[in-house]
Amino acid sequence: QRKNPFSSDDRLASKPAHTHRGDPAYGRPPEGSRTEQRGKDAHSHVGKEVEELCLIIRSTGEVGEDGHVSVTFGQLFETYVTISNKVVGILLRARKHGLVHFEGEMLWQGKDDDVVITLL
Repeated sequence: QRKNPFSSDDRLASKPAHTHRGDPAYGRPPEGSRTEQRGKDAHSHVGKEVEELCLIIRSTGEVGEDGHVSVTFGQLFETYVTISNKVVGILLRARKHGLVHFEGEMLWQGKDDDVVITLL
């Protein structure tokens, strides 16, 4: 089982180092590994998509009385879905980082088209 069927490399995988909760390396790939690099690349890619989403909100939304740019989910969905089909996931990530605000846990196309998304 130490042979990785998904790798073109014929050598055996090393035994993983056992870490325990509280250890800074717990739940993380080994430093310098290809897995760590893939994770960093994915994190960077998602960050760029969040930035692009904020630019789309800024360009399609309207400035409110409070000075913040707002757009409805329906309008954003129609604009952004031509760029990426991951609009809801990227919105959730943007909210997690404090870049946008909207009511509710999840947004659904059709049902939540009138929900206002505010760029912070």
